[in-house]
Amino acid sequence: MNVLVTGGCGFIGSNLVRYLRRERPEWTVVNLDLLTYAGNLENLSDLEGDPRHVFVRGDISDRSLVEPLLSTHAIDAVLHLAAESHVDRSILGPEVFITTNVLGTQRLLEACRAQRVKRFVMVSTDEVYGSLGPTGAFTESSPLQPSSPYSASKTSSDLVALAYHHTFGMDVVVTRCSNNYGRYQFPEKLIPLMVVNALHDKPLPVYGDGANVRDWLHVEDHCQALLRALEQGRAGEVYNIGGGAERRNIDIVKAILGLVGKPESLIQYVKDRPGHDRRYAIDPSKIRAELGWTPAHTFEQALAETVRWYVDHPTWWTRVMSGEYLRYFETQYRGRLQGRA
Repeated sequence: MNVLVTGGCGFIGSNLVRYLRRERPEWTVVNLDLLTYAGNLENLSDLEGDPRHVFVRGDISDRSLVEPLLSTHAIDAVLHLAAESHVDRSILGPEVFITTNVLGTQRLLEACRAQRVKRFVMVSTDEVYGSLGPTGAFTESSPLQPSSPYSASKTSSDLVALAYHHTFGMDVVVTRCSNNYGRYQFPEKLIPLMVVNALHDKPLPVYGDGANVRDWLHVEDHCQALLRALEQGRAGEVYNIGGGAERRNIDIVKAILGLVGKPESLIQYVKDRPGHDRRYAIDPSKIRAELGWTPAHTFEQALAETVRWYVDHPTWWTRVMSGEYLRYFETQYRGRLQGRA
């Protein structure tokens, strides 16, 4: 089988490309990535020279590139991960999220339809469901109530993908995952940001009271679920993928400080971001029952392994943080740290 992974140099994408090469060595994986700030070809340096990993730099919105790419490589299936994906950035600049996540997805779908690609897996997020109260969990039938420009753009792209199934008969599967963590995550996300700041004895910015709850999913467990969805998922269906590891943000931050031997005095509570969802939790009953998937990682052990990876790979995160990230950190957090809650 020949598969196209969009966004294959990002955090989840690079882990997925590597997972596919290991688990399906007979497949050819074509990796389409624009290499924006969070896309890093170094994430896949171990696949350099692999004839079954083909990297192409390009934009999913460029049909003049995508259609010939699908044809040339006889692509059977697409795993669509390319997206603008950070809530804070979507608040600062929503337009690029709509352009990439909604219009880009539609153009990619249209190219796949024209080339008769057999299956399209739309990789989405639990944030499309909005916020939960203190109990309950999102199911595939939960109302879609996005709270940020990012989650609204992902909701829209999900619905566009499903519309291509219902209107044009395309074989589309949608997955919605909880918060991922693991190796190669860009240091704007909670876990790597806190590790890097702690190692530098910099303030660790925590929104509001830190009691926002997320369901954490190890990226390799997510990759396994995506492969199950690709090979066994039913066309037109949505599958929720959750790690079953609900934790408060402040508890994650304190655990990281303990793992790197730094004091909790580094924690700095900052003004909460607009529309900050209080709690997410995923009910993965459907994917467990239909596709036989369950997460293999336990959170405490996998968190410790993840933190250790960042501690042991300062060269990687120093390079990816240079320039773009440092400017972002200065503009996004400095004012909040000065006016801490």
